[in-house]
Amino acid sequence: MTATRWTSVVGLALAVCAFVTPATSARTAAGAFIDPFTTVSTITSTVPRNGDVNPYGVAVAPVTMGKLVAGDVLVTNFNNRQNLQGTGKTIVEISPSGQTQVFASIHTGGLPGLCPGGIGLTTALVALKSGWVVVGSLPTSDGTSQTAKAGCLLILNSMGEVVRTIFGAPINGPWDMTAADNGDTATLFVSNVLNGTVAASPNTVDQGTIVRIVLGTSGAVPQVDSQIVIGQGFPERTDPGALVVGPTGLGLASDGTLYVANSVSNRISAISDATTRMTAGLGRTVSKGGSLNDPLGLAMAPNGDILTTNGGDGNLVETTPAGAQVAVKTLDSTPLPPGLPGNGTLFGLAVTPSADGVYFVDDGSNTLNLLH
Repeated sequence: MTATRWTSVVGLALAVCAFVTPATSARTAAGAFIDPFTTVSTITSTVPRNGDVNPYGVAVAPVTMGKLVAGDVLVTNFNNRQNLQGTGKTIVEISPSGQTQVFASIHTGGLPGLCPGGIGLTTALVALKSGWVVVGSLPTSDGTSQTAKAGCLLILNSMGEVVRTIFGAPINGPWDMTAADNGDTATLFVSNVLNGTVAASPNTVDQGTIVRIVLGTSGAVPQVDSQIVIGQGFPERTDPGALVVGPTGLGLASDGTLYVANSVSNRISAISDATTRMTAGLGRTVSKGGSLNDPLGLAMAPNGDILTTNGGDGNLVETTPAGAQVAVKTLDSTPLPPGLPGNGTLFGLAVTPSADGVYFVDDGSNTLNLLH
């Protein structure tokens, strides 16, 4: 997950496969979604022509429209070619077979609204059935947390063009996002990690938030119908290697529970009635410690379990809503340079449309990969 370090750019359309090594701490149970998957395949590089690196967000296109092809994977890059955090400007679109195009290259000039601090695309990425794509920006001017700014959410059309920005309180360092997509409307859930973080650096502050935003998506430009903070009090801090550490991965269950990968406290939290609640809180702890090791990316499995990628090692963990860690897969066993713990190169993930695997990015090798 560390962003400013060693990046090795791999060639396009790789066909590298490796057997998945079961982690020794895995507590598997019959019915775990990831149990049948035994192989990791590298699909392709996520590095576009401009050299952006450090893939973070992953989303699967649900429709064919404009540049979008249903089933293609969208990936954001957080760093520029100099490997400076909070300066990446590209969203890459990758087909399941490894064909790649730049879906969007976003620059501050000509934006239809403000985005305080500029562009640094984060894990906050969703692709909607209406053809709109929403992405978060937490920008810096020099790759360090001292220059991090509030950023914004950018709404793009299916051609990769920005048509609107959502900025200002309560958006402050959008770090990850999930959505309830109803076609004509979409409800976004956005984690924010800059509430008092830079001022308190390097100390931890319990000010991370989750914001719910309801979008009307049927018009020529999506409209913000409402926005409200539904989660607050999450620990967050600056980090010299990761820029910011705080509430990251988000996943919405069918019963309206929002699950949050709470990185600093090494736990998964749950906020009940997330689509309707009008109050904010920290939520209950679903699972803490065990095989969780700095949980970052989060996605919901088809069986209702919670999938998280670890920032402290190369593992994918499956946890039930009741808190049982039922399966672990080692996705990346490449050791970091001496003195750095774990593997720490995993971030965003998404279940394949046919539920026969899990897409994930590796920001150490700058690749999109598939566990299957």
